[in-house]
Amino acid sequence: MAPAATVHVDLLDGFEVRCEGERLALPPVAQRLVAFLALRDRPLQRLHVAGVLWLDASEERSCANLRSALWRLRRPGHELVEVTASHVGLSPEVTVDVRRMVTAARRLLDGGGGGWDGALDGALTGELLPDWYDDWVLVERERLRQLQLHALERLSEHFLEARRFGHAAEAALAAVGIEPLRESAHRALVRVHLAEGNRGEAVLQYRAYRDRLGEALGLAPSPLMEALFDDMG
Repeated sequence: MAPAATVHVDLLDGFEVRCEGERLALPPVAQRLVAFLALRDRPLQRLHVAGVLWLDASEERSCANLRSALWRLRRPGHELVEVTASHVGLSPEVTVDVRRMVTAARRLLDGGGGGWDGALDGALTGELLPDWYDDWVLVERERLRQLQLHALERLSEHFLEARRFGHAAEAALAAVGIEPLRESAHRALVRVHLAEGNRGEAVLQYRAYRDRLGEALGLAPSPLMEALFDDMG
C-alpha cells in the first residue's frame, strides 16, 4: 500500500489545504469542518461538531450537514479526517500552521526565550481566518492573538538581553503591528531604542504612541512607560 500523501492545512491569513505542494479546492462547508477540527488537538463527538458548526439548525439537520461535509472530504489518497460512529477528528498525519505557531509560542513563554536562535521569519505572526466571522472563529482568533502578543514581547525581551537589537526591534514591531494600542509592545520597542543609545527614536516612538492612544481612547501612557525615561537626564 502506498503511503498517504502529505497534507498541510493553513489557517493563518486565510484558509488553504495543500497536498504534496498542490492546493486542494474544497467547498465552503468542508472548509469550515476542516478548520474547526484543525483548531482542536483531539477527536470530537460528532454531535458536538454538528451543533457548533450548524448552531441554528435542528439536531437532525445539523447531523445531516456534517455527513454531507464528510462525504465531500472523501478523496483518494487525501486523508484529511478520521471518522468513527461517534467521533470525528483531523488525521494525525495532517500538519497545521496554527498548531506549529502555538507550539513555538508556548515553548518560548515556558522557556523564557532560550533556544530561539534566529529571526522572527513570521513564526509568531498571522491572523486566524481573517475573513471568517463564525463565533467559534472569533473566540479562537482572540485566544491566538493574545498568545502571539505575549510571545512576541517575550521574544523581544530575550533578544534584548542577548543584545541582538535588530531581532529585538523586529519582534516588538510585530507585536505593535498586531495591536497598535498595546502599551507593553510599545514599551518593548522603546526599551530596544534606549538600550542601543537611540534616545531620539525612543522619544519619537513614545510620542507616536501617546498621540495615538489619546486620539483613539482619550488615555495617557501609564507610569510604566513614563518610567523608561527617568534616567535620560
